[in-house]
Order: sequence, then structure tokens, then C-alpha cells
Amino acid sequence: MRYLLGIDGGGTKTALCAASADDFQPVYAETTGVSWREHGAAEVAKKLKKPAFGLIGENQIAGIAMGLPCYGESIEGDRALKQAVNQAFPDIPVYFTNDVEVGWAGSLALEPGVNIVAGTGSIAFGADGKGKTARCGGWSEFFGDEGSCYWMGRKVLEIFSKQADGRLPKDALYGVVRREFNLENDFDIIDIIHEKYMPRREKVAGLQLLAKEAAVSGSECAFALYKEAVGELCLMVGSIKAQLDFAGKPMEVSYSGGLFKAGELVLPQFSNEIKNIGGELITPRLKPEEGALLLAFRHFCPENLEKAKDNLRNGRKP
Repeated sequence: MRYLLGIDGGGTKTALCAASADDFQPVYAETTGVSWREHGAAEVAKKLKKPAFGLIGENQIAGIAMGLPCYGESIEGDRALKQAVNQAFPDIPVYFTNDVEVGWAGSLALEPGVNIVAGTGSIAFGADGKGKTARCGGWSEFFGDEGSCYWMGRKVLEIFSKQADGRLPKDALYGVVRREFNLENDFDIIDIIHEKYMPRREKVAGLQLLAKEAAVSGSECAFALYKEAVGELCLMVGSIKAQLDFAGKPMEVSYSGGLFKAGELVLPQFSNEIKNIGGELITPRLKPEEGALLLAFRHFCPENLEKAKDNLRNGRKP
């Protein structure tokens, strides 16, 4: 039995989904983050090879679609990544793309619309009914990734420092951060962040959860931070809309990434803002890794794409 494999690579977590064109029964696996900027191309290929061959046999893969963070943003980086991956998966055809495309392919099930990713980083991708695509955001955590969990984590630290030295009035966020880091002296957080957090993007992104805890505890600063994040994400959606043609119909907008796990702190206001720019927020139809699998079928087994899509959307799970 020959399988198609879809890979949704992320900065923090990577998800895999495979299915054969015989029974379309999906199987799943997970591994850690696969950003080549953080780990290097050779290590990324190694990180992908083990769970892929653990999920399905080495000689059973007919094609792979992998969405990887930072892909398409560096000619030399893309070249090194392709070389390393092709060595890890010899004689297996691979469709390479940015992880934002597999997010769209899953959330919209390959239908016209826009998907916004707000995970470790933030980026948007859209496609209209005429075959045109566009992306926005995803520049760099150093000067971009607005509205992402990493951006939120940095903002949490910024607000804490301002509350600590009196530039902002202290609220629940100040206490949440002090408890999280067990601070006796507020300045102790500097060494902790420099030594344990700054070298690891996913740890900084994880600090978004402190904003959630603080908001639930009544922090006005944390509430305002989520509102600011929503505004940044909607700017990206608006940019995508301006580049595409949705023929006068409401633009469907879906989402993926850890920020949206904040639920009521994000989704209601995000939905309202999307309506204001002529869109309609929809619940993701499929997971990003399932979107990657659909892209694998589209590129390597197009005659069975609709069957694969119907099977996934009907909810057959292992």
C-alpha cells in the first residue's frame, strides 16, 4: 500500500498526517519544531525523517507535501533545506511550501478564502476562485510576527517591566508574572529571560499563556493586549483581501495557531473585526496537517483528491 504524506511544520510543534489512495484512512504523528533558521537544514531533515518513517514504512511513501516555517524567504536557505530533505527522503517526490499554505489548505479545505496563522509566529495566506494566491506577514520575530504568541510573550514582559517600575499601574499581570518566575526581586527576570528564554522561540511564545491568565484575573493591560493582537491580525487579512478577487462574495476567513486557544479573549472580537472588512469568520474545516495531506493528493494523486477531501471532512479518524 502506497501512502501520501502531509507535514505541517511549525516553530514549536510539527504534525504529520498520511493516508493511502486505497482506503483514505488517515494516520497521525507529531514531533518538535522544524524551523531551519533555529535548527539548521540538516537537523530539520533528521527531525522529519524519524516520525515520517515511524508513521509509515520507508518504501510506502508515494509523495510528500510539507509546509515548513521560513520556507520561501531565503534562496540559500530554501536550497539547503531541499537538499537535506531530498537526501533524507531519496526518490520520493516532495512539494515544498511555507507552513501558511498548509494552514489555508486545512482551514479552508482548498476552497477560496483566507487563513490567518497566529502560533509561534504570525502569517496569512489566501486564495481566490481564479487561482491567484497571496501571503502577508511572517517576516521575522525581530521586527514582525505581530499578533503571534511570540509577539504576545514579548509584550507580556514589556508590560511587566513598565508595571514594575511605575510607568504603568500594577494590575493582575504583574502578580501573574512574579508568581510564574518566583521573583523576589523584579530585576531577577532579566537573567532568567536572557539565559532560558531568548535562545528558544517556543519558550517566549509560551509566555502568551500568562497574558491569558492575567486577562481572566481582570488585567486591563492583558485585555488590551489581546485587542491589539486582533488588530494586527486583521491588518494582514485586509492586505490579502486587497490583493485577491472574491467576486463580491463574503470572504471566508479561518484561523489556526496557539493564540486562538485563548478562545473568548480572541475569537469574538476577531469575528467582529473580520465582518467590518467584509469577511466571515468560519471554524477551521480541517487541521493544518490534513491540509498538507490534501496538497499531497493535489500534486501527486489528483484523481483521488476529492475522495480524500470528502473522507477527511466527513470525520473519519483513527
